[in-house]
Amino acid sequence: MRHYEAMYIVDSELTDEQLQPIIEKYSKIVTDMNGTVTDAGKWELGKKRLAYEIDGHREGIYMLMNFVADTNVPKELDRVFRISDDVFRHIIVRQNDDEE
Repeated sequence: MRHYEAMYIVDSELTDEQLQPIIEKYSKIVTDMNGTVTDAGKWELGKKRLAYEIDGHREGIYMLMNFVADTNVPKELDRVFRISDDVFRHIIVRQNDDEE
C-alpha cells in the first residue's frame, strides 16, 4: 500500500452542498478498490483564479484527497477523472517515493 495525493479542480460556481457528492464519488472509487481515504475536501486555498482559461473557466475550486491504496487505484482514479464532466484538471502523485 502506498500513500497518494489527488488534487482536482471543479467549477467555482458550485456550493458546498454540491461539492459533497463529488467528494464522495471519488472517495468511493478508492474505498471500493480496498483503499483508504485519509482526508478529502476543499484545499485550504479553495476558490482561486486560474493562471489561464481552461474549458471556459477562469476560476476553480481546488479539491484535495489523500489516500492509501495499491498501485491500480490511482490508474482507475485517473481514468475516471479524465472522463468526468465535473473535473477539468487533476493530478495524482505519490507522497513518499521511498515506499515499496
